[in-house]
Amino acid sequence: MAEHDHPAHPRGAGQALRLAAALTVGFALIEAAGGWWTGSLALLSDAGHMLTDGAALGLGAAAAWVARRPPSSRHSYGLGRAEIFAALVNAGAMLAIVAAIGYEALLRFREPAEVNGTGAALIAALGLFLNMVVFRWLAPHSHDLNARAARLHVLGDALGSIAALASGALIALGGSTRVDPIASLFIGVLIAVSSLRLVRESLHALMEGVPRGLSVEAIGGEMARVEGVVSVHDLHVWMLSGSRTALSAHVVVRSMAQWDRTLQGLRTRLQEKYGIDHVTLQPESGIRPLVRH
Repeated sequence: MAEHDHPAHPRGAGQALRLAAALTVGFALIEAAGGWWTGSLALLSDAGHMLTDGAALGLGAAAAWVARRPPSSRHSYGLGRAEIFAALVNAGAMLAIVAAIGYEALLRFREPAEVNGTGAALIAALGLFLNMVVFRWLAPHSHDLNARAARLHVLGDALGSIAALASGALIALGGSTRVDPIASLFIGVLIAVSSLRLVRESLHALMEGVPRGLSVEAIGGEMARVEGVVSVHDLHVWMLSGSRTALSAHVVVRSMAQWDRTLQGLRTRLQEKYGIDHVTLQPESGIRPLVRH
């Protein structure tokens, strides 16, 4: 008989994402007005970036809420994959933002415009402070793919604020206004690299790949070392949501009479060593190869 361990979906980063979304959208509007006033492309780009990020954080919060809904007859695993889908959408949105900023930066580089460096630097400094506060709120949820996507947006905001701050300061000190679009291009490249990595990881999760940092062989070997276990086969590991990992396997045991004790040992080992909290195990009697997939 298969044994299941299906704990409730954790609260995760939903509340932090909601607060982050509200603050980000609010400051984006202030920064957009400041960018228009100072003439800074870096500041306007960062404002547009933050506004889109506010929507992305809101999407992440909505996905976290949907993921907490219990399993149903139509969705027996629940809706946890909404978090992974949100992470993929957010990463794709970041790539679109990078392309738009890059295009505008190239236009501005060819035709430099007057920039109020001092005003741009001050507004960017305030934006950077807000980004650091939001980033810290989300830091405890780095294990959650959805929260990591949101943190990527916030990191992009912070880098954009740094670029706007640096370019504004240099312009205020008499530097060329071409520093402004150059800073935007540099930040765009950094964001694009992180976004592509997140797109790849999200697609891997949607295809039920083994989560990053986990090895089926290592997990199988660890399970086989639990007292009462002879071998493990038909072992599968995949992501249920942005923060939950699932495992199913057939376990060959020395004594079916001791299965309850062996099962508890396996659950404890998987939770403590790998953070796997959704476990389905089928006990079998007899001798089998150590690990077979």
